[in-house]
Amino acid sequence: MSTAEEALTALLELMARLRDPDRGCPWDGRQTFATIAPYTIEEAYEVADAIERGEPAQIRDELGDLLFQVVFHARMAEERGWFDFAAVADGIHAKLVRRHPHVFAGKSATNEADLSRSWEEQKASERAKSALLEGREAAVSALADVPRALPALVRASKLGRRAGRVGFDWANAQQVRDKVLEELQEVDAALATAATPNAPAVVEEMGDLLFALANWSRHLQFDAEEALRGANSKFERRFHDMESLARARGLALGALSPAEWEGLWLEAKERERQVGEG
Repeated sequence: MSTAEEALTALLELMARLRDPDRGCPWDGRQTFATIAPYTIEEAYEVADAIERGEPAQIRDELGDLLFQVVFHARMAEERGWFDFAAVADGIHAKLVRRHPHVFAGKSATNEADLSRSWEEQKASERAKSALLEGREAAVSALADVPRALPALVRASKLGRRAGRVGFDWANAQQVRDKVLEELQEVDAALATAATPNAPAVVEEMGDLLFALANWSRHLQFDAEEALRGANSKFERRFHDMESLARARGLALGALSPAEWEGLWLEAKERERQVGEG
C-alpha cells in the first residue's frame, strides 16, 4: 500500500470512528448532509483564498479540510446504504476518462476550443442519459443542473453560457454592453418612482443589471466572480493603507471629512502605483 493509500485509509477509519454511535463524537454523529453542506462550501472558499494568498502550507491544510468534507459526506451516504467513498472515487475516475477522449480514446483535439467543446458536449450527453434513465427526458432543460448554491455571479455566467449553446444569447459584447446601459436606466426609473430605495422593484432591476454585467464579462471572456474578487482585494489593500496613513498622522477615522477620505484614497492609490513600478 502506498503512502497516499495508507493516509486515505486512516482518514476513512477516523471518520467512521467519529460517526460511531457508541464511541464517536456526539457532534459529528448528529450531523446530516444539510448541516454539513455549509461547511463544505466554506472550506472550498478557504482553499481558493489560500491559493490566492500563495501560501503552500495553508493550501495543504485547507485541501485537507476540504477532503475531510468529502469523506464526511461519503460516510453519511455509506451509513444510509447509498454509496461509499470508493464509489465516489470510481465515479469521478470514470467521468474524467469519458471527458478526455483525446487522452484515453485516441481522439484528436487540435486546440483549447476543441477541448472545451468536447467537454461540454460530453457533459450534455451525460445529462441527457441521466434524464432518460430517470424517466424525465421530456423535462430536460438546457439550464438543468446549474447548482443554485453557486455564487450568484458565477451562476449568472453559467446560465448565460448554457442558454447561448442553444442560440439564446447576445451576438457580441457590444450588444451586452447596450443591455447593461438599458438595465441601468431601468434601475434609475425604478428609483424615481419607488417609495424607498430598497423597494422590491428597485431590487429586481438591480438584479437584472448585475445579471447583465455578469454576462458582459462572459462575452469579454473573463470571469466576473474573479474580477470582483480582485476588486475586493484591491479595495481592502487600499483601505488598510488609508488606515495606516491616518494612524501615522494621529487622525481619527470616524472624524475624517469626505475630502480627507478622498485625499487618503488618492494617496493610497499613488503609493500602490509606485510599489508596482518599483
